[in-house]
Amino acid sequence: MSASSREAIFAAIRANRPKVEAPLPAVPLFDVNAPADLVAAFTKMVETMGGKILEHGEGDPIAALRAAVAGRGVVASAVKELPDDAAQGVRAITPDMAPTSLADVEVSVVRAAFGVAETGSVCLPDSRLIVNTAGFLAQHLIVLLDPTQIVANLHHAYRRPEWRRHAYAVFQTGPSATADIEGVLIHGAQGVRSLRVLFCPET
Repeated sequence: MSASSREAIFAAIRANRPKVEAPLPAVPLFDVNAPADLVAAFTKMVETMGGKILEHGEGDPIAALRAAVAGRGVVASAVKELPDDAAQGVRAITPDMAPTSLADVEVSVVRAAFGVAETGSVCLPDSRLIVNTAGFLAQHLIVLLDPTQIVANLHHAYRRPEWRRHAYAVFQTGPSATADIEGVLIHGAQGVRSLRVLFCPET
């Protein structure tokens, strides 16, 4: 079919389609069974999906973050809490970086826009990743999350503005995993080998 024929068909369809403005269906938020403690529910699901919560007790979460990346090789940071520090092997992620420049990174540190208690997922939009490959080229991923930015379920999550205001946003749920071959679970098959979440209020 030629391009002109195709356009003629599409034009005819557009001209003759019913002029009906049907309202969108009301979708409930399914809050009836929402957990009372979103942080606890999120924590449980992160661990269920193979991730871990980075503990810092009552101390400074940034101290816990620095301890977690110390001696871990090349560390790429997209967060202000862990600034560029060549002496410590920390490389700040900047918008001018080529996506492939993060291929040698051992640990990426990024901040999530929000988390989802129902699935243990974190939302990583392009504004937080800075370079999108920061979320999956590294061997290990540490995600900072403000605990006040956890929603109950995916119905709430998809009402968040991140899906409308960004060219790219992704849910990350635990480390990469596959069990296709002989039913053996392998982490890191297509992406990060581990995912840790650090509860850290955003200032």
